[in-house]
Amino acid sequence: MSRPRLGQVDQINCLPVYHALEEGLLPMDIELVKGTPSRLSNLFFSGALAATLISSIEYPRNADNCFILPGLSVSADGRVASILFFSKIPVTELEGKRVCLTESSDTSAALLKVLFDHYYHVEVQFITAPPNLDIMMQKADGALLVGNDAMLAYQRVKEQGLSYYITDLGEAWKLFTGGKMVYALWVVSKSYARTNREEINLLNKILLESKEIGLGQIHALVSKAQKKLSLPLQVIEDYFKTIRLEFDEDCRKALLTFYDYAYKSGLIDERVKLSIWGESGGV
Repeated sequence: MSRPRLGQVDQINCLPVYHALEEGLLPMDIELVKGTPSRLSNLFFSGALAATLISSIEYPRNADNCFILPGLSVSADGRVASILFFSKIPVTELEGKRVCLTESSDTSAALLKVLFDHYYHVEVQFITAPPNLDIMMQKADGALLVGNDAMLAYQRVKEQGLSYYITDLGEAWKLFTGGKMVYALWVVSKSYARTNREEINLLNKILLESKEIGLGQIHALVSKAQKKLSLPLQVIEDYFKTIRLEFDEDCRKALLTFYDYAYKSGLIDERVKLSIWGESGGV
C-alpha cells in the first residue's frame, strides 16, 4: 500500500471522527474506503486496509493481527440509544422463546447473549435475520436492532404506538456492571504498522484531530445525520450527546469486563490483554 487505506463505517456514530476528513478540513494522505462494518472487517483482515473501525468483539478473536489505536472508540456510559432490543413481553419472561438477532453487529449480539446468560438468567433460542423489525417480530418474540436501523425503528414504534417493550442494552449493561460499554474500536494491522510506523503515528494523530474538529461542529454533524436518517433534529442532537468516542481507562476496564463475560458465555476462546499502539507491547 502506497498510503494508508482507512475503513470508514457508514453509521452516524462515526460521523464526528470522519466529518473533518470528508470535508477536507485536515490535510491528509489517507485513502478513505467506505463500507458496511462486515465488508470493512473482511477487507481489513484480508490485508486490504491498514486501519478501520471493528466491532469490539472482533478484537479478542483477532488480537494477534491488530493493535488498538489509542484515544478512540465508540462507547457509552449507560444509555446508548442505538442498540435496542424490542420484545413482545418483558425480557425476564422470554425463557424458551425465540429471539431474532440482526446481521449488522457481532458485538451487540454478543452483549445481548451475555446479558441473557449473566444478568437476566434467561435461556432463549437465537435466530438471525435482516434488520427489519416487522419481519423479525413475525419470526420471534424479540428482536435486536443496532445503529441507524435501531433509531429508525424506535421512532416508528413511538409514533405508531406499537406495544413493544424496548430495552436499551447500554442501560442494561450499566445496571449489570456499573461501567461503560465499548462497542467498537479503531484498529491497525500489525503487519502494516510494524513497517510503517510513521504513517500509523500520523494516521492516529489525524483521527484524533478530526474527532476534536467534529465534536466542535455538532450542528454540521446533526444536519448531515438528518439527511441520512430523516429523524427529528432533537433525536439526533440527543444521540450525539449520548455517544462517546474516547478510549480512557474506564473504557479499557469496561472492555476487559465485557471480554471476561464473553469468555464465560463461550463467545471467545480466551481472555486477552489489550495491545495498544504506542504502548508497551504495542510496538
